Amino acid sequence: MAVPKRRTSRSKRNKRRSHDALTPVNVVECPQCGESTLPHRVCRRCGSYRGRQLVEVNE
Repeated sequence: MAVPKRRTSRSKRNKRRSHDALTPVNVVECPQCGESTLPHRVCRRCGSYRGRQLVEVNE
């Protein structure tokens, strides 16, 4: 069975973990109502997408 010969150093461990950071969620403002929404999604508040009313929203 393979066993490490030496302890992994802090710099080597941190270099391996450099790609594990979480990226923040990208939000855009709806041009119709100003609500924060995810890009390329229908707005949940007003139901519009790319200037067209696609979903009827019950308020």
